[in-house]
Amino acid sequence: MHASLSIFRLFLASLILCLYIPLAAQQSRTVEDGGTGDYPAIMLSEPDLATHTVFRPADLEAFGEDQKLPVIAWGNGACANSPWEHVNFLSEIASHGFLVVAIGPMPGEDDKRREKSASSLLTDAIDWAIAANEDPESPYYGKVKLDRISVSGMSCGGLQTLEIAPDPRVTTAVIYNSGILPSPNGGMPGMPALEKSQLEKLHTPTLYMLGGESDIAYNNGMDDYGRIDHVPVVMTNLDVGHGGTYGQPHGGEFARVALAWYRWHLLDDTASADMFLGEDGLQADPDWTVEAKGWE
Repeated sequence: MHASLSIFRLFLASLILCLYIPLAAQQSRTVEDGGTGDYPAIMLSEPDLATHTVFRPADLEAFGEDQKLPVIAWGNGACANSPWEHVNFLSEIASHGFLVVAIGPMPGEDDKRREKSASSLLTDAIDWAIAANEDPESPYYGKVKLDRISVSGMSCGGLQTLEIAPDPRVTTAVIYNSGILPSPNGGMPGMPALEKSQLEKLHTPTLYMLGGESDIAYNNGMDDYGRIDHVPVVMTNLDVGHGGTYGQPHGGEFARVALAWYRWHLLDDTASADMFLGEDGLQADPDWTVEAKGWE
């Protein structure tokens, strides 16, 4: 009797596990309307990467040998272990044909977690995307653009970005509302204690996007820009303060400008360079200021 009961319990546990795995794999939701791009996006939790949130086109059929998904590893404001503040922005980016892997488990509707995260989670995001591309059982198999990878992040997440940017697999770094502090230990607990010498380790084209003089990171970011002289760099400013426009519909102006950078450096869309280097781009927009150096 006891043996039969044990067998039944084992069978029941196996059945529950079999049912649970597909449910976990399907945990996803659409942010806003999925974005304005050609590939409506979803936000999801991948079973083999519960530490992160993935934003990507809902339908992956368009991607493969002829068209692949560049990777954007994302670090959150406050180094938070959740991308809840940035979901509109990240979903919008993904809808234009990008695979965004953000630090932190997938947030719920009212989830505003602030636990601190480690910079190494950006490396984990890159490692996962590469492994998924090489796994015949993965929906991303053969669909990831492994030679186009960005590290990006906002505020404290921007410091995480600068810490991981020396990774040779990275092809561009984007620093939002951030910059290295004058003193390595001058920030809040849990922030990467970077020295300005970290900037010398950058090896890719780099974009800074700040919120103008009212942005608490303005002086640090502008100082970074002044020090970088060995890689091409662009500094942009929009007078919106430290919070940026991430929570606005489809990520607001920050998403529009960021998309031009990602198209340029991750999709080889050279026409998008005009946003930063052309006379008809941000230079002609009274709401933005732009500086650039190191470009031929």
